[in-house]
Amino acid sequence: MSGTIVPQANPGAGYRALKSEIDAAVARVLESGWYILGAETRAFEAEFAAWLGAGTAIGCGNGTDAIALALRGLGIGPGSTVATVSHTAVATVAAIESTGATPLLLDIEPDHYTMDPAELAAVLANPPPGLPPIRAVVPVHLYGQVADIEVIAALCRRHGVFLIEDCAQAHGAKRNGQMAGTFGDASTFSFYPTKNLGALGDGGAVVARDPDVAARIAALRQYGWTKHYISDLIGVNSRLDEIQAAILRAKLPHLHTANARRQNIASIYNEVLGARAPKRRKGSEHVWHLYVIRADDRDALQTRLREKGIGTGIHYPMPVHRQPAYEGRIALGPSGCAETERASASILSLPLWPEMTDEQIAHTRFTLI
Repeated sequence: MSGTIVPQANPGAGYRALKSEIDAAVARVLESGWYILGAETRAFEAEFAAWLGAGTAIGCGNGTDAIALALRGLGIGPGSTVATVSHTAVATVAAIESTGATPLLLDIEPDHYTMDPAELAAVLANPPPGLPPIRAVVPVHLYGQVADIEVIAALCRRHGVFLIEDCAQAHGAKRNGQMAGTFGDASTFSFYPTKNLGALGDGGAVVARDPDVAARIAALRQYGWTKHYISDLIGVNSRLDEIQAAILRAKLPHLHTANARRQNIASIYNEVLGARAPKRRKGSEHVWHLYVIRADDRDALQTRLREKGIGTGIHYPMPVHRQPAYEGRIALGPSGCAETERASASILSLPLWPEMTDEQIAHTRFTLI
């Protein structure tokens, strides 16, 4: 067992597990002669919306574009503030800025790493001076766990602002039995290769509740066309290509089983770590996109695990508001993102992916004892 190597993530293993189905899907596209916005994309959009159980799905180039398209589809742009969190992949904030809207970064709940509803309530009731009106909220369902979305949704309804769920790390997660991505006006997904539902390249999707908004987003993703070559809107080029759509179609039927395997691996870690295990929100079904612990001696622990052949990651080592491109110019909520900063100094992501072998799990478990 001492020679066992355990990477933090392994998207290649996901391909090999479904190699025959994925290869057949790719071959089907290559033989078809149609490679952009064809039958595979339309079929995936329908199947993904059916799997989610709500709304209309629109495939796009990546998860960042999905957020930007959702905002633009709802009319959010210059003259609007969008509240989100600083503890997220920078893509969330980059997408907001790409629309011309103004980000407002809120703090997280320390146990669950997701948007603090109390701080959201405070800024909706008393918006920070000098900012445009808050017109949308983008909570991030992080690490595979749903934010306190029912409370957030109620606050959005009360204040008349749009709710867009960032579900890039929460494919299949649930809150009181309801799927992440079905609470808001729109939801966005990334299909980056390491996601719970991952393509073999970039890919994303927006799911919109209102059919008219969905139609607008579908036009925006392709130059604003509602008729071929005729732009009724100022759009972009962000299309989910046919090969990635076909691959996602091959993988979608296996997502529930893959998530169950993630949950099984997480339960093994939980048993070993006890009180050090990640906190799970009561009433939520965590799908463990990442298994994130806190360690005051993070660097030493990361080194010890590396010496045992165990890979780790830090998601994320620097809050968005501290990164050079954003520091000093992005508005923060009342707390100044204090919990976010504390988290970024101690979080560590352990290995977890569905195809982990029993030997790899045992090796990681033994090392953590």
